[in-house]
Amino acid sequence: MSHRTHVLLVEDNPADADLTRETLMAGNPNVDVSIAKDGIEALEFLHGDGSWSTPGRPTLIVLDLNLPRKDGRQVLAVLKNHDLLRQIPVVILSSSDSDKDIASCYQLGANCYITKPDDLQSYRAVLGSLEDFWLGNAKLPRRDGHSVQSGIGYGM
Repeated sequence: MSHRTHVLLVEDNPADADLTRETLMAGNPNVDVSIAKDGIEALEFLHGDGSWSTPGRPTLIVLDLNLPRKDGRQVLAVLKNHDLLRQIPVVILSSSDSDKDIASCYQLGANCYITKPDDLQSYRAVLGSLEDFWLGNAKLPRRDGHSVQSGIGYGM
């Protein structure tokens, strides 16, 4: 039985959100991507509040840092201090390459920190690497608490 992999992408830049969603979904037919445009919307998604009718339990969260209303660091802190959400891996995908930002994200419990490249070709290559590792090779937790390899045919 195959399982769907669900990625929550938290990104306020519509072009980056579209490119990331399209790249992740194109590489794996069993991937669904939900997009939250800010930190508040991401937390509403995870708790089933606001316009989200039920809580979302993604397999992976890809989180930008510089977000309106509640920034990525604040979202990360909430996630990693919540009993049910802390097991979801969080990949930071940010334009910041500040040592301070990188250190603070790892201190808050980020599983990975990736700096967004400036050019389209490099950006797609980074997304391909993210997809290969997190959606292809890494074993990620499912809702039922079991781990599965998240490659094609696997996931949540």
